Amino acid sequence: MFTNIILLPLLITFISVIFLTPLSISFIKKLGLIDDPRKHKHPAVIHKKPIPRGGGIPLYLGALIGALLFLPATKEVVLLFTAGLIALSVGILDDKFDLSPYFRFIFNIISALIVVGAGISIPFVTNPLGGIFYLDSLRFSLDFLNMTVALSDVIALIWLIWVMNMLNWSKGVDGQMPGIIGISAAVIGILSLRFPVVDQTNLITAKLSFILSGAAFGFLIFNFYPAKIFPGYGATSIYLMLGAVSILSSAKLATAILVMGVPMIDGAVTIIRRILSRKSPFWHDRKHLHHLLLDAGFGQRRIALFYWIISAILGSLSLLLSSRGKLFAVVMVTIIVGGILFFVHFALKKDENSL
Repeated sequence: MFTNIILLPLLITFISVIFLTPLSISFIKKLGLIDDPRKHKHPAVIHKKPIPRGGGIPLYLGALIGALLFLPATKEVVLLFTAGLIALSVGILDDKFDLSPYFRFIFNIISALIVVGAGISIPFVTNPLGGIFYLDSLRFSLDFLNMTVALSDVIALIWLIWVMNMLNWSKGVDGQMPGIIGISAAVIGILSLRFPVVDQTNLITAKLSFILSGAAFGFLIFNFYPAKIFPGYGATSIYLMLGAVSILSSAKLATAILVMGVPMIDGAVTIIRRILSRKSPFWHDRKHLHHLLLDAGFGQRRIALFYWIISAILGSLSLLLSSRGKLFAVVMVTIIVGGILFFVHFALKKDENSL
């Protein structure tokens, strides 16, 4: 089981992305998918020279190779990769033309709707205090569409859209994002194999998780500082798949929230901060945690390692803790990360005022 479910999917995808990425860089340069800091006026730009930014292409193709070799062509798998292809296509266009964030968000919703329409939803969540909330038993009638929608589908849709955008904000320094994806996917894959009875859904979830992990770690070789290629917005396709595997076999939201705790809390704080500042949540700025750490003097490698280590620690804890323990851990991580954000932001602001 270890070889066929874990080792081969991870290793084959890892090797595929290693071979695909240099080929993609050459192709990406011909397409003109280049992030030139002299032309790309974005407050979060930190690189000094032009770098290809279509990394979503080798990531998606590597995952697709893994899926063709190791996954059955079920409706869920086919529609998930179809939705991923849509996300990748919009991302490539954004990497080329810098599309409106509102336009991109519309296609985030469309891609997520396809995944939910494939039957990937959250039928229940475990109550940390005891019991289970059955979300699929709560339904709402949409008379204007002549259809009924379950709360399980609504929550899944919101979750997928959130993961896509939250992880997109988590690629601010070289190597940061693929490390988080690789660790998170591996943790979810391990969790999928811990059920007393391992059925086809569990096997698909586990294999796809290790496929995503292999793709991310293969891409990391080229994205670690100094990066030879950026993920670009096309990497949203991989974020979508990670969000899907986190809910594909029962509800693993607590585990996913914990292992991606730092970028998730940073993303939530970012939205709240922008709204309180009377700015659009889509408005770009340079106040994410990784930007604050950069301004505090940390190098890109140290920041990426910080994110990886925290994700690995939280992911390991998620495999050991009960539902109540995970709730406590999420609360503690929220307090700690929120405190770090406040402290670093306050310290930097104080230094600016003293100059």
